[in-house]
Amino acid sequence: MPTDCSVVEARSILAKAHRVLVIGVSGGGKSTLSRSIEARYGLPHISIDRDVRWLPGWRIRDRGEQRRLTEGFVAQERWVIDGTTVSSFDLRVPRADLVIWIRPTRRRALLQLAKRVWSSYGKVRPDMAEGCPEKLPDREFLEWIWTFEARQSPKIIKGLALHGPKVPLVTVRSRADALNLISDLD
Repeated sequence: MPTDCSVVEARSILAKAHRVLVIGVSGGGKSTLSRSIEARYGLPHISIDRDVRWLPGWRIRDRGEQRRLTEGFVAQERWVIDGTTVSSFDLRVPRADLVIWIRPTRRRALLQLAKRVWSSYGKVRPDMAEGCPEKLPDREFLEWIWTFEARQSPKIIKGLALHGPKVPLVTVRSRADALNLISDLD
């Protein structure tokens, strides 16, 4: 497992980082935090949803092409990548200077998803591929969020341990943690 660090320790690492990986549950705030990191530290923001996974009309890009795109992004010297796709951890985690794992409660993630749908329904969000407007979540997507900790976290833990045992990892559980991570306060 990567080296756990506090939000304060992670803030110091983040200030010097060239490559940051932001992972976590859908609706947790990965893209929002990634855009804040981009604005504050000038790291180009790469969204797995926008830049790798989705094609217009909510079509999923071919896995081989997704892998090639990810390889190209990861090879760059500076980035903040948001997305939890464990199948590309072998590419992304070893190159990261810091992994930020956003882990809100499932109720908080669902509430944030509801707010996102309310504010963006029918529009394409900045972190989503062109031609993929926000839609009402289906049962499968809601279940994905509801069961994320039980079903996905073990895979994430295994992937982080395998591909980045020495990469610093900070767990962000709240909006306050996220704000503290990018603040100037010591």
